Amino acid sequence: MTKVVKIALATSVLVSGLSADVLKGSGASFPYSVYQKWIKAYHKDTGIQVDYIKKGSSKGIKDIKARAVDFAGSDKPLSPKALDKAGLFQFPAVVGAITMGYNVPGEDTLKLSRAAIVAIASGKVAKWNDPIIAKENPGVKLPDEKLTFVHRADGSGTTYNFTYYLSKVSKEWRKKFGAKKSLNWPGNQHIGGKTNSGVAALLKQTEYSVGYIDYADAKNNDIAMASVENKAGNYITPELKSFQAAAAKASLDPKKDFYSIIADPNGDDVYPMVAATFILVPFEKPEINKNVTKFYDWAYTDGQDIAKSLGFVPLPDSLTDKIRAYWAQKGIK
Repeated sequence: MTKVVKIALATSVLVSGLSADVLKGSGASFPYSVYQKWIKAYHKDTGIQVDYIKKGSSKGIKDIKARAVDFAGSDKPLSPKALDKAGLFQFPAVVGAITMGYNVPGEDTLKLSRAAIVAIASGKVAKWNDPIIAKENPGVKLPDEKLTFVHRADGSGTTYNFTYYLSKVSKEWRKKFGAKKSLNWPGNQHIGGKTNSGVAALLKQTEYSVGYIDYADAKNNDIAMASVENKAGNYITPELKSFQAAAAKASLDPKKDFYSIIADPNGDDVYPMVAATFILVPFEKPEINKNVTKFYDWAYTDGQDIAKSLGFVPLPDSLTDKIRAYWAQKGIK
């Protein structure tokens, strides 16, 4: 038994009060919009109350390691080794997409190449009419205005998945920065917002800005989203069918606690920036965990239309069957 689990067992009486009436969770803001709608519908169907606070993946992981919540959400999956050390189980909840949202007055048909996205994130693009953007947007009169890059200011699974994508696309990025939940962004014309909602607010209020943001927050805030070049060289519009095509390429293995990162998959019609988001629960609280898994079991069946309406990809039956078997094996179903 790990030291973390021993400590958690010893303090379980102190924290069990958190879950007497309400299941409490915290973490990733990426899936927040779908979780909130699931929570509302679940309460209506069952009378059971779930509370989920968006703090970012890093803080969610800290909360569940400290046993301050019943479950946590993270867009960055933990490796089997890290899970065992922390005394945690892990399973995927839903798949979503990261988009390149932008605010260029009068322009809503922008295309961004792989090279352009890396250059923007690297702080190498000073103005919107830079040739690396103009090349793929013939006929578009790009303004001679400063380009401001908007990113997450807090530790974020969205940032991890975005930088993982950049690492797949660019050897230079991989060597200099790699995939991280937080980053000292290069260049001198970037600004950061806390949670994806914060990024959305900055994009809306900052003319001539561009940044990475989950599809749901971009859509809910009427933020323009660029068509993005995929590995096959095709420009793909961010929409459910292209997210589904990418999600189908995911390899989520219960033997590895579903540890997998979807980034830049092969395929002519796939959107290149998609990510699964995960749920973490502690080893030592099987009865509370069963209540958590009941909620997500409901989401896998009754919450699919809600997920689709927000641009998230529900997990296929073949995968949810594996998740239920994983829960049974771990004694949390």
